[in-house]
Amino acid sequence: MIAAIILTLNEADDLPKCLDSLDWTDQNFVLDSGSTDDTCEIASCMGAIVYKNKFKGFGQQRCWAIDNIPVKSDWILFIDADEVCTPKFASAVLDAIRNSKDDTAGFYCCWKLMLYGKWLKFSDSFPRWQFRILKKGKARYRDAGHAMKESDVQGKLEYIKEPYLHYAFSKGWTFWFNRHNKYSILEAEERLQTNFKPQDMLSKDQSIRKEAIKQYMSKIPGWPILRFIHSFFFKGGILEGIPGLLYSVNISIYEYMIQLKMLESKLVSKKKSR
Repeated sequence: MIAAIILTLNEADDLPKCLDSLDWTDQNFVLDSGSTDDTCEIASCMGAIVYKNKFKGFGQQRCWAIDNIPVKSDWILFIDADEVCTPKFASAVLDAIRNSKDDTAGFYCCWKLMLYGKWLKFSDSFPRWQFRILKKGKARYRDAGHAMKESDVQGKLEYIKEPYLHYAFSKGWTFWFNRHNKYSILEAEERLQTNFKPQDMLSKDQSIRKEAIKQYMSKIPGWPILRFIHSFFFKGGILEGIPGLLYSVNISIYEYMIQLKMLESKLVSKKKSR
């Protein structure tokens, strides 16, 4: 009925827990982009089929998986190595697929962001949706900032409201900052290159609305501080104690990094135009 595909790069620590949570899928695949640890060996020992491809972007990598991995099932779940499927999530997915209509192209899924054992329900603005389940031949992906978006959708996209668990901080804060420093470059480029209209901030399409808001808010002086206030006070991160505070502070720092990269990109463009 459904196969899982996991994109990996040095995920030896997180991968076992992820694969353990996928005992309900028909096939499990790992698409590795050059791990130097035991990721591939662990995947093979746990029954996953390993493929390798150089990483260029999340959208491109997932499209490569769609085009090159011989999935037998009609449905594909894209899950990350630092994510875990709960029994309730698995049941919700299988029920959604069984009851899906012919014109259903896929499903948006949401996560519970975990930090120090605490679910950051408020500071992470739960639920946040990503297109993670698709029907073969009915949808693809495109790169969008540091992440990806759905593309070439042939049909309707539905929602699975039961969340999976996301352990984004499992490798520690140093790793998180190094990764998000790279992400901030891609996110800055995406915000500068994509042109939204003000009315897009009121769009019924959540993806368009979210990206339009990010683009316009990024232009506001002091936006990183406002981002902290929004997450910690208005959204309720203060109720989540130290985990909520740490997340709110660091996500505002990430927004500051994006603003710096946007400014830097504009200055470089001005120099080239002279």
